[in-house]
Amino acid sequence: MSKTYQIHVFGKPGCAKCHTLNGRLDDLLQDEAWADFEKVYHDLETESGLVEFCEAECLNPQRVPGFYVTKADPATGIQKPVPNPAPGAPDAPGGSSALYTWVGLQTDYTDAGRGLITPRMIEAVLQQAKGL
Repeated sequence: MSKTYQIHVFGKPGCAKCHTLNGRLDDLLQDEAWADFEKVYHDLETESGLVEFCEAECLNPQRVPGFYVTKADPATGIQKPVPNPAPGAPDAPGGSSALYTWVGLQTDYTDAGRGLITPRMIEAVLQQAKGL
């Protein structure tokens, strides 16, 4: 049985930033505060990973790695993406790395984002998901 929240991570083998994001999530999910979250990894070098990526319709392929959060419907148990309550908000958790449609992050490779998804950004986004 899945947990209340799933973090759908998109990455590829051999990508240092993908490895770092996965490691940061794995470390974070060891904390009891995040016990209702689980990580679901989607390898973009596989057909199933690409299908999931395309169906998400929210991540830019030039901004991998990234993730979005789903929440189980209490009545059915079916996981559904958590909608971003303020699409495009300048003060969104994760800043310029925030996804527009769903609660999540993607890597911002501009000078502003410096290609980093920090533990603080991840926690802010997960906290946002819990609050919705």
